[in-house]
Amino acid sequence: MSEATSASDKIDRKAVIAFCLYDFANSAYTTIIVTFVFATYFAQGIAADATTGSAQWSLAMAVAGVFIALLSPILGAIGDQTGRRKPWLIAVSLICVAATAMLWFAKPTPDDVPWALTFAVIATVGFEIGMIFYNALLPAISTPATLGRISGWAWGVGYAGGLLSLVVALFGLAQADPAPFGLDKGSAEHIRATALLAAGWFTVFSLPLFLFVKEPESSGIPAALAVRQGLKQLATSLRNVRNHRNIFRYLIAAMIYSDAVSTIFVLGGVYAGVTFGMTTAEIIVLGISLNVTAGLGAFAFGWFDDRVGSKKTIIISLAALIASAAVVMAAQTKPVFWVAAIVMSTFFGPVQAASRTMMARLSPPAMRGEMFGLFALSGKVTAFVGPALVGWVTLMTGSYRLGMSTTLVLLLAGLLLLRGVEEPSAGSDASR
Repeated sequence: MSEATSASDKIDRKAVIAFCLYDFANSAYTTIIVTFVFATYFAQGIAADATTGSAQWSLAMAVAGVFIALLSPILGAIGDQTGRRKPWLIAVSLICVAATAMLWFAKPTPDDVPWALTFAVIATVGFEIGMIFYNALLPAISTPATLGRISGWAWGVGYAGGLLSLVVALFGLAQADPAPFGLDKGSAEHIRATALLAAGWFTVFSLPLFLFVKEPESSGIPAALAVRQGLKQLATSLRNVRNHRNIFRYLIAAMIYSDAVSTIFVLGGVYAGVTFGMTTAEIIVLGISLNVTAGLGAFAFGWFDDRVGSKKTIIISLAALIASAAVVMAAQTKPVFWVAAIVMSTFFGPVQAASRTMMARLSPPAMRGEMFGLFALSGKVTAFVGPALVGWVTLMTGSYRLGMSTTLVLLLAGLLLLRGVEEPSAGSDASR
């Protein structure tokens, strides 16, 4: 206990708070735009019909995923060459904020489909690229002994930001009667205004990071040279991946189990509606409940991560996810489903937070940006596999239960691969 206290004394508390607030800030984008409010408005209000709109939105996210997969490792490597992450983070955050704000102009007419999808893609790319540079700042504001708890705190604060912004969006704008600020419900201005809320939320709460989180001085390498050296570094890293076999094995494991976790979270609402006939209101309440328990889990397991290590934290969380998800898939009544889903979601946060910490502990300091770029790439390159498996098995069997059960296979495969990964001790640095 004294060792943990001593380690925490070495960190800049203001920087840690600022770091966590960035997660609080950008969660408004994923919660309001991608998951609940704007995505639904696009499918039901802008597109020609809901089915077409859902397909168009999915395709747009796939296009964004391609750009993210291509740019993530390259920009991460460039960040390593220059030694700076904050300037890049500021740039892509501004891109996300600006593109999100432009969604305000997406009127409820099929003519505005190209406008809405274009800026949704741009905003999503900006958001995801920003996470590379944000994650790479984690070691700069923590010690090796506090990586786990700070990562967990940030994830937990992020869930809180998503929840609070969603509450404001739903009750302050979307469901407010009458609509505030003279917004015209006939042209869906009360819904479109949620994009301005997300943009403003992101801007305001991300400012502390840019003001209070410090990083090493720039290497002084010109931008053009940094691009060339970054690309060369990335190519060399990919060619010589056998020299980082442990990291490579971890990236594959994380890619598989993260795809399963993402699929369960994204399609959980659909599963609840199809299998148990839940109303939209019930699904929203379910989503809020899952975010709350996931955030609490991320907070609690941050300390556990530092005590026993990231690998054990992920293994325990994955085992719990497999057990609880199996109950979710087999549940025949709504109460059993609710309880199992709440238990399951408790381990979403720990898996995500500990995975980020594991990447930080495994990465050599001079390659952290590049490694987090590969980490982001591994998380995106097969992101379509989970939903595709669910859809294919559902079509083949006519059972959504069996379709969702494919995520259990992915979770188990990721767990088995992870067991072979060697982890540095919780208080040491991977580079030694």
